[in-house]
Amino acid sequence: MLFAACSLLSLLVLARTLEPATAGVGTHTQLGLPPCFSVAVYGSRCPACGMTTAWSLMSRGRWDEAMQANLGGSLLAIIALAYLPPTCYFSFLGRTSHRGWLSLSLAIALSIALALAIAQWAVRIWLEYSY
Repeated sequence: MLFAACSLLSLLVLARTLEPATAGVGTHTQLGLPPCFSVAVYGSRCPACGMTTAWSLMSRGRWDEAMQANLGGSLLAIIALAYLPPTCYFSFLGRTSHRGWLSLSLAIALSIALALAIAQWAVRIWLEYSY
């Protein structure tokens, strides 16, 4: 639990240090990562495009822009923020949640975030190729 809390806090702090890309994608390149393969090769965004930008925007309170960048990524940032206090609490107690409710709720929330990222990507692809 302590490792999870430290990891979440590190990700949230790192997101705050990054300058969000104005295009809604590409913020991850500030970490030394290459541009998105899908954008470079196919000229089209992948389901993960905009996630780092979404985290960076969420850390600045620019929620509407973050959700436009990547809805699933925005939800992941909210999940990280919501999951941080209970992980700290259980870490200091030296226990886990009763009957694993925290792990179950995390699994459900992550599944929803993934589904939203894929749904947003599918809508973007459909809109891009329907005209």
